[in-house]
Amino acid sequence: MTIPKSPAIPEKIQQAVQRDYERFAERGGPTILEDYLLEDYGLDISAEYAGLPLKNPWGKASGQLSMTARQVEEDVAAGMGFVALKSVIAEDPTGNQSMGAWAIQEARMVTERILGQSGETGWTVTWKGRGWWQSFDEYLKLIGDARRLASGSGTMIVPSCKYHLPSSEESEWRKEEYEYTTQKILEAWQSGDQSSTASSTPMALEKDFSPTLAGSDRASAQEKILEWLRVVPRLVREAVQGRPNGDIRIGLKMFNALFDDEFQLAMLKAIHAAGVDRPDFYVYANRLFAPDREFDGHKGVAFGGPDLSDRNLRVLDRFTEARNRSEVVEPPINFSATGNIATGRMAVEYALRGATSFQLHTYFQLPADQYSMKVGNRTQRALHELYFHPETGFIVWLFDTALRMGLPSKPLRFMDVARTTWQ
Repeated sequence: MTIPKSPAIPEKIQQAVQRDYERFAERGGPTILEDYLLEDYGLDISAEYAGLPLKNPWGKASGQLSMTARQVEEDVAAGMGFVALKSVIAEDPTGNQSMGAWAIQEARMVTERILGQSGETGWTVTWKGRGWWQSFDEYLKLIGDARRLASGSGTMIVPSCKYHLPSSEESEWRKEEYEYTTQKILEAWQSGDQSSTASSTPMALEKDFSPTLAGSDRASAQEKILEWLRVVPRLVREAVQGRPNGDIRIGLKMFNALFDDEFQLAMLKAIHAAGVDRPDFYVYANRLFAPDREFDGHKGVAFGGPDLSDRNLRVLDRFTEARNRSEVVEPPINFSATGNIATGRMAVEYALRGATSFQLHTYFQLPADQYSMKVGNRTQRALHELYFHPETGFIVWLFDTALRMGLPSKPLRFMDVARTTWQ
């Protein structure tokens, strides 16, 4: 389904969005936005992440904006649906980290405009850091603190981890890293919420295939990458099998390899194949990698912008076509979209390809003049723009899409749009 350049919705709704965009920019939005949208717009924005219910589809992607309790507290106050914490580097009981090369501290970050091959402009953030560089104990404390801060808010807290991935010269998997790290993360996650439902709530966990992995020798062989995708979910599940309240939802944060679109399609087919331990969900797909680009004396950096979303949407379209041709016969896996989501319109583009949630990173780091809201924290100002912008906002494009698809409108449910792809 092709989205037009401009939304076509009833004038009454367009006027309401324009009114709310302007007044909320000056005084801040409703305390419980989900209730307001349902009551005033008849819009149900309930969503899913890892097959678990969310109050809304917006999430903070793992990175330097989700590595302190204060950052999490601001996101909870802003009403985020979920927060994926900075990716920790797995270790064994002795503290050894096979992926220790990814524990690089960010010294400087630069947010700048970027021009896509299509001629469209967007934003990208550049830094040379990778995963969590502090101690594992500090990460476990962050999980517990984040869970306590989010308790009762409806904001889901999601740990993220870089586990061992064998290179093409390695045949053995370091299972002790999977076992020790996963067990400790689960313990910290469980201890952070003492509510009556805490023990019965599964923990969602992202396995982070870093975009910088694309430039590593580890990712030089296609068959090895496909092996990673097939083996990782099983190793994570086995790490907590039989443990009290060991129900976890394992997701793979897919990376854009340096190979062509055909291989990206092969990656999606691999995780959907019968006869393997499929992930419970996946994230598609993190930033592109430029091997020759330099930043702060470091060669090879990841980047986002229009080229990223163009590739992601193109590959997701090819995957849908493959499903329609019965090349993939297993049920679809729940997925969260990421990649150049700087407008509600782009979020709807991903939803039309089956995404039931969205996770953003760069959009929360734009210059202040890119947000019209004058009050609140940066997350609140970004969400205001994503929801209420009268031309590119989530509300107008959900209505436009639902009307053109003939979906029920009393209420209009976001999940009806997201599920249409797989019907």
